[in-house]
Amino acid sequence: MSLVHPVLSWADLLGLFGHFLLLSLLAIGGAITTAPGMHRFLVDQHHWIGDAQFTASIAIAQAAPGPNVLFVAVLGWNVAGPLGAVATMAGTLLPSTALTLLVTRWGARRRETRGMRAFTTGLTPLTIGLLVATGWLLARPYVADGTHAFGALAVVAISIAGMLKTRLSPMWLVGIGAVAGVLGWV
Repeated sequence: MSLVHPVLSWADLLGLFGHFLLLSLLAIGGAITTAPGMHRFLVDQHHWIGDAQFTASIAIAQAAPGPNVLFVAVLGWNVAGPLGAVATMAGTLLPSTALTLLVTRWGARRRETRGMRAFTTGLTPLTIGLLVATGWLLARPYVADGTHAFGALAVVAISIAGMLKTRLSPMWLVGIGAVAGVLGWV
């Protein structure tokens, strides 16, 4: 991670805030499900950070103790320092927090209605699809690298099988991935 941050104009910072605000409204299953949209905006469109820095930002934030959403602050920091972190976190947290408060109160009163049950049941495949897209996005740089492709695909396959076939805590799978990385297999 670089300590030198590009200087973004106020318009760019506002655009960064606005993009993360919109993504927040699409974050069904958590902020991590919108990582492909963040990648497209930060890496592909604006070239503010590189592919490897994007993946490393998420990995570092996910390894740190605390809420899952911390990776958003790390991405913002890598784009524009403290102002970037504030822009991305505010954009991510403001709409989702307000919407969550309103919908939770509304939904609690209608929990047993057919429409509410259908809505929550319908979100399951959507959330799984978004998580698979995020997993592929994060694995892609390692799969594309010929020296680590087999190891990266093996870790992905073991993780999927572990989640589908066992009741293991996902932390064991994270640990397996960490050991594979330390040993240089991935």
